[in-house]
Amino acid sequence: MGLLDGRKGLIFGVANERSIAWHIAQSLVAEGAICGFSHLPGEKMERRVRQTIERGGIKDPWLFPCDVSRDEDIAAVFEAAKRDFDTLSFVVHSVAFADKEYLKIGRFTDTPRHVFTQALDISAYTLIAMAQHARPLMTAGGSILALSYYGAEKVVPGYNVMGVAKAALEASARYLAAELGRYNIRVNTLSAGPCRTLSAMAVGGIDEMFEWVEKKSPLQRNINTEEVGKSAVYLISDLSSGVTGENLYVDAGYNTMGV
Repeated sequence: MGLLDGRKGLIFGVANERSIAWHIAQSLVAEGAICGFSHLPGEKMERRVRQTIERGGIKDPWLFPCDVSRDEDIAAVFEAAKRDFDTLSFVVHSVAFADKEYLKIGRFTDTPRHVFTQALDISAYTLIAMAQHARPLMTAGGSILALSYYGAEKVVPGYNVMGVAKAALEASARYLAAELGRYNIRVNTLSAGPCRTLSAMAVGGIDEMFEWVEKKSPLQRNINTEEVGKSAVYLISDLSSGVTGENLYVDAGYNTMGV
């Protein structure tokens, strides 16, 4: 018996085998969950995501194209999920984007308006949009989980506008948790430490971040994406039935250190 036997949900953000979203999916499936996946529109992106998922042992995965910057695309994903899954138990939001030219040390002051608004739109507003569509499908309650990072709370050189977007994401999750609790829908964020994902490698100074966490975190090491997946199982399963509006750190304890 798995902790998530028969529960169905959507995962947004799988890009390749290094994606945190993919490691979360593997952990959920290992506990019996049935997962549907979004991918960026286009045959190339569909093929990449499909190959990642099938190499991971999930045959004939449920896939649907979605450009999360388009309201109609988000609506279409959930409409398809309603048709094929009937109800949903969870949604995983692992979506973020900012122009990498501005994810460099010394570039935050230079952030133009369009870069700022795009980062907040894709990285934060999309959680609200997904919650709007998920609520009617979570007829027996559910869990919505979004991925964040310590740069939402403290200044991380080079993280820049993405840190501001993650701060908005975490605040949005709290407001959603307050409103959706009456439907037995829990909303939490999971703040993962640095991982060698495609998106992380675009951040200026990422190698120094890895070195610093290893030196200063209580566990004296960096985390791996499998550890994030296991923590996601906790937040999505009934093990965390009394937890909502929270931000769970999975960062080898780095966030607890003052110096």
